[in-house]
Amino acid sequence: MEKIKVVLADDHVVVRDGIKNLLENEGGIKVVGEASNGEEALSEVEKLKPDLLIIDIRMPVMNGLEATKKLSEKAGPTRSLILSMHDDEDYILQSIESGASGYLLKDTSKEEFLKAIHAIHQGGKYFSGDISQVLVNSYLNVRDRKVIKPLGTGRHYDITKREKQILKMIADGIGNKEIAQQLGKSIRTVETHRFNIMKKLKVNNVVELLKKIKEEPGLTDQIEKA
Repeated sequence: MEKIKVVLADDHVVVRDGIKNLLENEGGIKVVGEASNGEEALSEVEKLKPDLLIIDIRMPVMNGLEATKKLSEKAGPTRSLILSMHDDEDYILQSIESGASGYLLKDTSKEEFLKAIHAIHQGGKYFSGDISQVLVNSYLNVRDRKVIKPLGTGRHYDITKREKQILKMIADGIGNKEIAQQLGKSIRTVETHRFNIMKKLKVNNVVELLKKIKEEPGLTDQIEKA
């Protein structure tokens, strides 16, 4: 039987090594390539034509969501499985919208991980129980997430409901640790949201972020309603 060919993308070598050992010990799966960021992942996929790309969300250069979207747009044979530590609703929904065929948390069991890989390889989709519940509760409301339209400009900022909530807290002077405590999320999850907010608003630091909020009334109005 031909083995399932996999490319692994994670910026932590130890994590990649652990996943590779787990998969290749099963016999029916072969890790043919590895990458430490989204750009490398797409390059490996282009070169190796694997059946599946297993990719983390938070990585340097290009994150997993961007890479998954670009892969989906190419409409090639390689499908993608997000393997992340983030159980945040926004990331899950954005993964689906980016074209991912599955989403698993990094603390998933070996059995479920392998089950997901085989299900996706056979043409299906796979989301763990907890992730499926998020989809049931939230996916129908995706269209209700508003696009921020700053007054006086033609630019659009695709800020999610969670990002608007965190943006408001940043504007109120609340730090990452306290934001994480109030939202019941990890500091790393909050940091990832903060990075995405700054990227979408095209700012490099908090000073520039606060200046943009102050100068764009439309943006202020939106976050005040978050």
